[in-house]
Amino acid sequence: MDLPETDAFGAMCRDYHERGDAFEVIERDDGFVDSPAGPEVYFSTPDEWSDREHAALEWAEGHVLDVGCGPGRHALELQDRGHDVTGIDRSPGAMAVARDRGVADVRECDVAAVDGLEETFDSAIMLGNNFGLVGSAERAPEVLGALADATTDDATLVASSLDPLDTDDPAHLDYHERNRERGWLPGRLRIRTRYRRYTGEWHDYLHVAPDTMGELVADTPWSVAEVERDGPLYAARLAKTA
Repeated sequence: MDLPETDAFGAMCRDYHERGDAFEVIERDDGFVDSPAGPEVYFSTPDEWSDREHAALEWAEGHVLDVGCGPGRHALELQDRGHDVTGIDRSPGAMAVARDRGVADVRECDVAAVDGLEETFDSAIMLGNNFGLVGSAERAPEVLGALADATTDDATLVASSLDPLDTDDPAHLDYHERNRERGWLPGRLRIRTRYRRYTGEWHDYLHVAPDTMGELVADTPWSVAEVERDGPLYAARLAKTA
């Protein structure tokens, strides 16, 4: 499978899917480089998931929109439970892997453009910390508004994130302070993925504490109804406000 050299995430997913051998490198715009859990987490099975992840999937209802579906771990489980699932992603490689693994409906779409999809969904999930795809406090209303327009009046939005303030790592604390000096939320990241010869494009990603998520959705059609927390990680069930 030939991929654009900017599709580092997709190349990583492809190689792990085909050979079981790949790695992930995340580069931040201040030069900080991290190698997180790696591609294994994107291919993990339900027996490997936390109670928080299982609780989050229980909140999904009806026809589900999986935002940032990657190679399809959550979409596949929801399909097995009898849900119709539409997965969206921006990575050609990850989408190809998801289809090969059995996700029935995968489309290339930015989260801010989901209101252009033909269907109306009963729920949307942003798992794997994918609430971060809102990018920034400034972009959040656009993304959350598009998700509201793409879903039914009584829809559920399931969003997971990481509390960026739950750390004592000086590299992260210094970055938080840098963001504050710019007038940004501390958990805003400018990152890209690197893998072998592939270098992803720079993009914004946002980690927020639960109370900050509540503030970000306050002026949108959503409200935080329930939170399932596990240390710095958590999942939130958002409901449509009247």
